[in-house]
Amino acid sequence: MAGTNSKVASSESAGGPLPPLSAGDLRTYNRMSDQMDAFHNHFRMTWNQLWDACDSSAKRPGGLSGRQMIMMGLQFCSQLDFHHSIEEQHIFPVLAKKMPEFRKELDLLKQHKQIHAGLEKLESYLEKCRSGEEDMRREEVKRLMEGFGGVLWKHLDEEVQTLKADNMCKYWSLDEMRKLPM
Repeated sequence: MAGTNSKVASSESAGGPLPPLSAGDLRTYNRMSDQMDAFHNHFRMTWNQLWDACDSSAKRPGGLSGRQMIMMGLQFCSQLDFHHSIEEQHIFPVLAKKMPEFRKELDLLKQHKQIHAGLEKLESYLEKCRSGEEDMRREEVKRLMEGFGGVLWKHLDEEVQTLKADNMCKYWSLDEMRKLPM
């Protein structure tokens, strides 16, 4: 399959379509996308649970008590911040060597900054609620989530799409793909 890698590189640089990949090669090239999507699905699921719990008209919205909602929100903020830290320190710098999408001045990292700003506000509010400094108001949690929800959901989708085989094979050989972090 070494010949396929050189064909991929030369075909793409010539502007032509990429050759079809075998099922095994497709799995190799999609590995990072598939793994990232699994992480992102966890964040999507937790976001949706928190969002549903913001419905202040229900007796116990989303099945969560106020305390459970605070703890779930804080865990969401912490896990997403940790996820972004790993990406920025260990994954994006490697990908940025060949892929412009992962360079600091472009969208994916700008999105991280916007998401982090929203996470900080949500986390600060939830910490005040946990300590008793403020009463937890579901409508305030929803307002804070709305502040960065659009960019978060866009980012979760775009990052996974950028790591899909049709893009990865433009930049990386199969052997390189096997050695990439994740």
